[in-house]
Amino acid sequence: MARKPEGELRRGWTTGACATAATKAAYTALVTGQFPDPVTIRLPRGETPAFALTRESIGDNEAWASVTKDAGDDPDVTHGAEIRSTVRWSPEVSGVSFKAGDGVGVVTKPGLPIGVGEPAINPVPREMMRAAIAEVAAEQDSSIGVEVEISIANGEELATRTWNPRLGIVGGLSVLGTTGIVVPYSCAAWIKSIHSGIDVANALGLTHVAGCTGSTSEKTVQNWYQLDDVAMLDMGDFAGGMLKYLRRKPVARLTIGGGFGKLSKLAMGHLDLHSGRSQVDFDELANIAMSRGADGELTDKIRAANTANEVLQRCTESQIPIAQCIAERARDQALATLRGAAVDVDVMIMDRSGNQVAHAKP
Repeated sequence: MARKPEGELRRGWTTGACATAATKAAYTALVTGQFPDPVTIRLPRGETPAFALTRESIGDNEAWASVTKDAGDDPDVTHGAEIRSTVRWSPEVSGVSFKAGDGVGVVTKPGLPIGVGEPAINPVPREMMRAAIAEVAAEQDSSIGVEVEISIANGEELATRTWNPRLGIVGGLSVLGTTGIVVPYSCAAWIKSIHSGIDVANALGLTHVAGCTGSTSEKTVQNWYQLDDVAMLDMGDFAGGMLKYLRRKPVARLTIGGGFGKLSKLAMGHLDLHSGRSQVDFDELANIAMSRGADGELTDKIRAANTANEVLQRCTESQIPIAQCIAERARDQALATLRGAAVDVDVMIMDRSGNQVAHAKP
């Protein structure tokens, strides 16, 4: 995971904002013969940023322009990518239609805000592009009947580093953004991806999904239950974001998998498992160990431990089943957060090598 830089973080622009700027420039050139550079667009919240064009070209029936994405200080895989929009006259269309160009994916599974077979250009970016075209059309007294083709340089390769393949988006990236602005290290973006995963699972009729804290635990859970990739929700640290959405959009069965330290936080009521927002409670771990037979020397060592893994190792050596206690408490917390939703939950804890050390089942 990329390390968050020190100091105030610089915001950037979403792929949708860049695509809108390129679209407005291309449509303007198609109508007037000239590319505005820089080109100014209006974002959903009223901001009016200007974008420099990277490249542009005009022909008899189409024009295209591109913008290089600046994601600010966010570790966005599309930072620096060239976003191109080709706008061409389409007499058979009365408004604006969209097409996936090279590097933009196509939706192949239900449950996303865009229908199966459609280019993976989300609703807000589509509205932004329609509004930008309508603005220019009104100024130039021009008709609107165009096809907009969005391309992202190297997008198909970049998409392998995103959640798109699991969500059934094939061939490239998605054109995303609800505000037009990238907030560095945004928790909301990750949680939104979890929600999308749940929506897809429900639309496909899946009855078992899993949320794990990392790749090691995910591999163990997936192999244990032989789950398809689409059933694996990228929970990460956001147990609460996953559970609260499942409360509204239940799936029959949920497996939560993770390491001892992360799931000890869930067991103690934390729904955000990030180290910067919740801490392992070594005193409570010592109390749990004591309740399962740990002597005074061991409980003192647990209170003074540097890491949760050290606690697990000491308890394992002393045959104190602390991992199972944590798994059961974590399951109880998950069920409490679900508030009676029709979701059966089991919790699996792994060591650093991916070996299962505890499993709390219904």
